[in-house]
Amino acid sequence: MKYTAARFNITCEDNVREAAKDLLAALAGEAGFESFEDTPAGLDGYAQTELFDRSKLDEGIADFPIEKVCISYTLEEVPETNWNTTWEEEGFEPIDVDGRVLIFDARRPLPQEHEGYQVLIGIEARMAFGTGTHQTTRMVVSALTNLSLKDKRLLDCGCGTGILSIAALKLGAVEAVGYDIDEWAVENAKHNADINKVKGFSVFHGNASVLSHVSGVFDVVVANINRNILLADLPQFKDVMNIGATLVLSGFYEDDIPLLLEEAAKYGLQEKGRKVEDQWACLILALQ
Repeated sequence: MKYTAARFNITCEDNVREAAKDLLAALAGEAGFESFEDTPAGLDGYAQTELFDRSKLDEGIADFPIEKVCISYTLEEVPETNWNTTWEEEGFEPIDVDGRVLIFDARRPLPQEHEGYQVLIGIEARMAFGTGTHQTTRMVVSALTNLSLKDKRLLDCGCGTGILSIAALKLGAVEAVGYDIDEWAVENAKHNADINKVKGFSVFHGNASVLSHVSGVFDVVVANINRNILLADLPQFKDVMNIGATLVLSGFYEDDIPLLLEEAAKYGLQEKGRKVEDQWACLILALQ
């Protein structure tokens, strides 16, 4: 996928600099930015090019709520590359989720301490998100272990490596359907399903619009994606959910929970539980 980088320059008094950075990151997030780095001049932000809304960014900066703060920025396209090359070569250590699920690097031998786990998941990450090293992935996997998945049908939105679908199938789901806007992720998810020997998994390339080509409804929907995408796609999630179905959302901060709950309520989705780890959040909702 293509990314756009914004180099933000912040000019202000030192006593408001950190607050200005936080507010800038929040308004840039509204415009599609999903990650940031501190710089001597201010911040560098990164957004998927197709999701970047420049007019919204400019409006937010124009109405910046802290006085005497001057913000300017330059944009550049980031060359397509394998962001994970070094990380992929080094691999990752086994990850325990609630003492029930063990996620390990499939390019390494099965960990000796694997006895006693209900589910073992081997992942080879190739330019795709989702190994369990991130708090949001762990929280969604944990949420899945506490659901009754036997013979259930699951939708995996923004599936990345396919880890959530694989976990669900190993926990008893009868079918998992995933989609991702990154074609690398689609191929990686298929590969990981193969090495985990799970059946009933299919994956599509695209965004939530692919749901118009998917038949039937789902008992569980999981989406570990950027907050703004979640807000935009909630109506489409609701349209493919069975009555009483569960929606598990993550990929956002604890401070974003009220906004997501307010939007979810418009579609008959009510909170049934939540998890928080290092300010990252996970919501478990049910369709009434």
